[in-house]
Amino acid sequence: MTKSATDKRRVRRVPQNGGRDPSDPPSKKTSSSKDVFQLFAEKVRDNKKLESRWAIMQETRVEYFRGKDITVFLRNHPEVKQILDSDKDLEVEDIVNTLLMKNLLVRCDRVVKTIRPGKKKLSSWPAHLQIHSEQVFSENDGFFAWTFMKRRTLWQTILSFLWPLVALAVCLFPVYPYQCKIVVLYSCAGALLFLVTLLLLRGAIFGFLYVVLGKRIWFFPNINAEETTFRELIRFWPKKDEEEPPKWTSRLTYAVAAVLFILLLRHHAPDEAARARYQKKVYNIIDDVLEWSPKLALSGMMEKQHPVDNATDINYTQDESQAANAEELTDDNVMVNISSSGTDDHDAGEVET
Repeated sequence: MTKSATDKRRVRRVPQNGGRDPSDPPSKKTSSSKDVFQLFAEKVRDNKKLESRWAIMQETRVEYFRGKDITVFLRNHPEVKQILDSDKDLEVEDIVNTLLMKNLLVRCDRVVKTIRPGKKKLSSWPAHLQIHSEQVFSENDGFFAWTFMKRRTLWQTILSFLWPLVALAVCLFPVYPYQCKIVVLYSCAGALLFLVTLLLLRGAIFGFLYVVLGKRIWFFPNINAEETTFRELIRFWPKKDEEEPPKWTSRLTYAVAAVLFILLLRHHAPDEAARARYQKKVYNIIDDVLEWSPKLALSGMMEKQHPVDNATDINYTQDESQAANAEELTDDNVMVNISSSGTDDHDAGEVET
């Protein structure tokens, strides 16, 4: 008989209603014991002594633990099982199988099952998981992820109400007073500079130790990892290197590539004049953002409208003057023609006489 079949039989023998027969009429005690395993799961999850990690499963971040860790945890802390009342004497395997049946847990399996080149064994805490085909307890190679939402703490509830206010404050940045804009600008610039410096320093230390000593040592946390928790972000000291030391050929290759990259950057670096132009352009953009205000915007709009009106009046005046001049010229021409015709008639009369 296979192990999976034995596990499935054990799962079927797990009592679901506190050891009562399903045909018995429901009582108050039975109805109240329906959420016993839910309370037990929440209590175990909130306990910091159970080692757990975060991983990505089907594009979702989940918190999971290992089968051997839950076994050691319940063995060392039997008081946690007191919340199960009549089921407190169940074995760890039966308790976990019950949680699996109630969809409070889901058994997972690692996505990458082959040892990567340069490593001696698989990772103890994989970063990417997938749902296992057999939903039964396994102590040695089992990973189990919580399926229910963790209860929100007080500060998480407060932050959930503050996030809309933060978004509104970001949208209202252009109308801030000048001093507030200065504080926000330098704070954001300082935070961005700190993150970039941290990444560059982290990479430089890793490259130096990799080329010189042949060690893969990552100081500071990896802020780019999507499964990183806040506890891991504040970790400074690196983990133990479990991989095989790299070959001298790969170390030499990386060293040559790093030197060529630095020389390429130095060759294409901008000169002093280009840097000064770019710096002046950036300063102008920053000054435009900092000095902008609704009053200046409204006054600028009014100033743009008035010249247009004056230009229109000037055009109308010029058109009217041109029309008047044209009329005057026409009248003058008519009078000249009349006078010239009168003079011709008078000369003709004198000739006849």
